[in-house]
Amino acid sequence: MNPKLHLSILRILALLLVIGLSVFVFSIRDKAQQLAIYGYPGIFLLSLLAYATVLLPAPGVAIVFTMGGVFNPLGVALAAGAGAALGELTGYLAGFSGQAVVENSKIYDRLKSWMHKNGVLTVLILATIPNPFFDLAGMIAGILKMPLVVFLICCWIGETLKMLVFSYAGSASFSWLLKH
Repeated sequence: MNPKLHLSILRILALLLVIGLSVFVFSIRDKAQQLAIYGYPGIFLLSLLAYATVLLPAPGVAIVFTMGGVFNPLGVALAAGAGAALGELTGYLAGFSGQAVVENSKIYDRLKSWMHKNGVLTVLILATIPNPFFDLAGMIAGILKMPLVVFLICCWIGETLKMLVFSYAGSASFSWLLKH
């Protein structure tokens, strides 16, 4: 098989997978919260599903905040961070498959410039802070062919740090409410 044709087919399949997964997760977002009753594996799965959407909102950090008040906040952060990092693969795959979708924007050009200069730090920082641009950063990482393992490690570290803050905030809030 022609290598260019093979690559094009892989890109189309990756894009279809991302679109299908995003629509599915968005359609079940109300029912997904029921998975939290399964403890840390449920939190992992919820986080994976919440972060697997591309450009569609899902309640990932809200669930982590709530579960931080119920379970050990460190355990919640570790489970949610791992799920979120794996969920972010959809953005990476979308970039691998469909770079033409995002190329004509100022934020794209700025993020692409940052990724060229220091992709690891850019992914790590954007994964750590709540922001609407991480899906785009994941796409750019895919477009630029950042090594997948590097992308996942940066996502995991950043997402876990972010989840740690939300989980402990939920724990503190829950404790405060019980006292008052």
